[in-house]
Amino acid sequence: MAKQRWMLAAAALAALVAAPAGFAQSNDALKNDAATTGDVLTYGMGYNNQRYSPLKQINAGNAAKLQPVWSYSLNNSQSHESQPIVHEGVMYVTTHSQTMAINAVSGKQIWKQDVELPQDVFKYTCCGILNRGVAIFDGKIYRTTLDAQVVALDAKTGKQLWKSKAANYQDGHALTGAPLVVNGVVMTGIGGGEYGTRGFIDGWDANTGKQLWRIYTTAAPGEKGGNTWPGDTASKGGAPTWLTGAYDPDLDLVYWGTGNAGPWNPQVRMGDNLYVCSVLAFKPKTGELVWHYQFSPNDPYDYDATEVGMLVDMKIAGQDRKVLAQANRNGFFYVLDRTNGKLLAANPYVKVNWADKIDMASGRPVESEQTKKIRAGQSAEIWPSVLGGKNWTPMSWNPATGLAYANTLNMSWPYQIAKPEYKRGEWYLGIDFKGVTMPKSEPHGYLSAMDPMTGKSKWQMAWPGLPSMAGTLSTGGGLVFTGAATGEFMAVDADNGKKLWEFQTGSGIIGLPVTWEQGGTQYVSIVVGAGGVWALLGDERMANVPGGGSVWTFAIR
Repeated sequence: MAKQRWMLAAAALAALVAAPAGFAQSNDALKNDAATTGDVLTYGMGYNNQRYSPLKQINAGNAAKLQPVWSYSLNNSQSHESQPIVHEGVMYVTTHSQTMAINAVSGKQIWKQDVELPQDVFKYTCCGILNRGVAIFDGKIYRTTLDAQVVALDAKTGKQLWKSKAANYQDGHALTGAPLVVNGVVMTGIGGGEYGTRGFIDGWDANTGKQLWRIYTTAAPGEKGGNTWPGDTASKGGAPTWLTGAYDPDLDLVYWGTGNAGPWNPQVRMGDNLYVCSVLAFKPKTGELVWHYQFSPNDPYDYDATEVGMLVDMKIAGQDRKVLAQANRNGFFYVLDRTNGKLLAANPYVKVNWADKIDMASGRPVESEQTKKIRAGQSAEIWPSVLGGKNWTPMSWNPATGLAYANTLNMSWPYQIAKPEYKRGEWYLGIDFKGVTMPKSEPHGYLSAMDPMTGKSKWQMAWPGLPSMAGTLSTGGGLVFTGAATGEFMAVDADNGKKLWEFQTGSGIIGLPVTWEQGGTQYVSIVVGAGGVWALLGDERMANVPGGGSVWTFAIR
């Protein structure tokens, strides 16, 4: 095993040395994405995943004048969670079945490439038939597919350049996340945490598609952390990695979140179960793990940490600190020193009853009486629900306000363990799943402006009826852009939560807004199309939300 790891590392270094001319320039562009405004080159609008733009042509004083510039039909009635990438006037967007290049100013299609999928792939797909976007590097577009393939396309023509298989989709594996490219290494995660799979993160050569390394996210017997799993339970232990990581070029560390343990019943895998519900910090060239932090040891409640959070530089107790800030699905807002994984803060940002607090010395949750009842085989109402205090969609950061903006959820779920039974390609839960419980007298979700160090909200904008599962975008114009499950795209004042503008897009929004400028004009874009995990819960109110995917772009004219 040691020899194999050494050979993979050597192959990675050789690939970097052999990279073509223009390689450094492309790397620099990716590293500077958060500071430049003419393009959107990374998932997260910068390696730091802050989803913040300094653009302020559109601001709190004139946002009400926003108008649609163009709309592009995706001709696809499935869920749509793709984040647009914009480079040199071309926008790249994905669905589960196609990749599109669109003129970013006119909305005219440049090319469209179909994804060839096996007919039975949807049988093994959890939580929405979708794709979350592309990565761009050195003239190539990279995307993932539901049958667990990684694909490279020519950015100018859409021609396929290479395809690499990550896993067997019939085991329950799927790829839905946007890749992350760092120094010529294309990194991808994997889905399938509900299917009795073993999670991993892969590194691929950007030019050839050759696998350079793999990090398994459950620790097998004989590996470091392997003693946190009984028997061979790590082999079906979950820890999926289906979202995109963040990267700190100064530290040369990639940060990637891991998801739930499998099965959900925690009693059959007693132990911390490393590395479920964790953040992993590793070297992009080799996949070498540098540190980890586990948010929910043993994970009884499907509290994914796949949405890794934001890399923020802030003052704490008078000291400049490089932190990773994550509003975890378990209901606590964590602030970690991203140089070493040390816990700096952990406070509830929604109602929490599964744990009394996070012990600051050990970093571990202090489990509540409710969780003790669950472990004893009794039933209990647990806050937050399986959907978390915040679901998968990323939050955003505004350095002027020092606040994180996210769509948070206000709901619980009835929980009782049951005997799990593993069958290949089928859900492997081990609980009596009865959905979620929504309070009758309170909103089911909010757009929240949160202080990462305390978890408290400066303001909250309640969602009337359906909660929002959309991402947020913060700008130098003092705005927060987000969308409603009922289709309204909107701009909100970052200081007070006042809604300044909205536009009905025609279908529910569960995607991620972006902004960029071209020719002296600032544009804002969003991919629209109802569905996702909320639709799977069977909320009857979704019947009033039309399906159908589209891309909308707005500006002040």
